[in-house]
Amino acid sequence: MKEQALKNQNLPYERFLRFGPEHLTESELLAIILRTGTKDANALKLAEEVLSLAKYPKEGLLGLYDVSLEQLMKIKGIGLVKAVKLKSLTELSMRISCARAGRGICFTCSGMVAEYYMERLRHKNTECVYLLCLDAKGQLLQENKLSDGSVKMALISPREIFMMALECKAVNIVLLHNHPSGDPTPSQADRELTANVCELGEKMDIPLLDHIIIGDNRYTSFRELSYL
Repeated sequence: MKEQALKNQNLPYERFLRFGPEHLTESELLAIILRTGTKDANALKLAEEVLSLAKYPKEGLLGLYDVSLEQLMKIKGIGLVKAVKLKSLTELSMRISCARAGRGICFTCSGMVAEYYMERLRHKNTECVYLLCLDAKGQLLQENKLSDGSVKMALISPREIFMMALECKAVNIVLLHNHPSGDPTPSQADRELTANVCELGEKMDIPLLDHIIIGDNRYTSFRELSYL
């Protein structure tokens, strides 16, 4: 009985109650979410197997964002319900990160904008392009998704951009997109679109303040590089 009691004290749930979540490993925290294992593997071992699906360079909990439901369900003991719970956990983590970054954000500050969108975009496997329409104080009036997928930057119409900007009475605009490769270095198409939008923005009296490219924990700002 004493041996069993000691064993129970080392279970993730009991360790959480005794020491708090900050003292638990990623595997132990996941084991609490999973709750149960199989006859061959307890919840902790199941959690360790789940984490092993996350491959370099995104290992551990961070890498679970790129693991599909189908991959999770290939693990014995992970059915649809548990797989959905795990994917919901990664989505919540991303949203919490975005919400924290969004407090008091000034959309005229490249670094703050990049931080705000980093967790949302750096995991994407496809290129997403956004137009951020700002008021006179640099606050976001409207976020418009211009494309989501493999659409080439060259196909994005500056005319469409300024129609959206005029519709929401934007004073300034910012372009933002991600590079799924993780390298935020601007391509020739990125440069050409930026130049065209910048030129048209001067004529429309709706300046393009910046074009920010999101990589993997890195970003490039056309404004910071004096490309604008």
